[in-house]
Amino acid sequence: MPAAASQAAVPATRAYRTQVARVVRLSPHFMRVTVTDEALADFGPQGVEATTRRTGLPAWDQRIKIFLPREGGTFPDLGLFADPPPSLMEWYTAWRQLPGAEQNPIRTYTVRAIRPLDREVDIDFVLHEERTGSMGPAASWAASARPGDELVVIGPDRRSEEPGGGIEWNPGTAREVMLAGDETAAPAICSILESLAVSDEAGVFFGEAYLEVPTSGDVLEVKPPAGVVVRWLPREDSPMGELLSAAVRDWGRRRQIIFEARRAAWAPGLARVGAPAGSGEHRELSPEEPVWEVADPEGFREYAWLAGEAGVITRLRRHLVKEIGLSRKQVSFMGYWKTGRAGA
Repeated sequence: MPAAASQAAVPATRAYRTQVARVVRLSPHFMRVTVTDEALADFGPQGVEATTRRTGLPAWDQRIKIFLPREGGTFPDLGLFADPPPSLMEWYTAWRQLPGAEQNPIRTYTVRAIRPLDREVDIDFVLHEERTGSMGPAASWAASARPGDELVVIGPDRRSEEPGGGIEWNPGTAREVMLAGDETAAPAICSILESLAVSDEAGVFFGEAYLEVPTSGDVLEVKPPAGVVVRWLPREDSPMGELLSAAVRDWGRRRQIIFEARRAAWAPGLARVGAPAGSGEHRELSPEEPVWEVADPEGFREYAWLAGEAGVITRLRRHLVKEIGLSRKQVSFMGYWKTGRAGA
């Protein structure tokens, strides 16, 4: 960027033309692809300064778009690297207008780690052929990726002064947290926990994280803050979502006793603890609506973050709000995928 240019001129989101630096099989169902490019020195949430820490920047649950190559390793020309770059609506419209044979697969993923000093970003892929019978384009690409392969990543530029996006983790005033998700949410949950661990308020957060994964071999290394207990739930032969649902419902039952005691002692001026059970605050979603809602838990003590298969996550959110008595403002829930439907 020219010296005379202001930070305000830097777009919040941009395209990065990256190359694969390393590919590591983490477990039977997780593959980590590390991509590199000089421009990744500026990759990250807006306003976050790079430091000398080798651990890198807090990544939270930062979403990105990955442009997978077409057969033969080529990409369509959508003007992504023009100056100024096109807006999301402009490049996406151009992509939609391409003949089907010329379109390349585009998928949404969560960043696992950001290391601006090394010009590297880690992206963890789930190899989920056991769930669908075959791997989708992103998992297939990751399974065969080799150093030097090109991957176009659309993500945040931390130099920008424009409002960013792609981070749904938002505990507000809450300091008791509960995170829950299946294997597709495991990279985001692990990233959130490690971001919390290095935050200025790491010592004031406590709670639990539940991660349902295909097998016991898929339990991954994660470094949470001292006050958050991580519970891995290997599914093995259990139905998808069964173990996760049981764990979240158990958490809800334990919290309900606490909520009722707090409401009995409530007085004006105390922090809110949630809507009364059966208040009707829960709103049923129509089948056409996206399973995606970001909470704003200002004034509350508890916060829940749920992500994974849309049907499972919707039922858990309904349970926490309608039956346990949490406010909708305390529960963020994201349908990362839906049974029988390809990702985007």
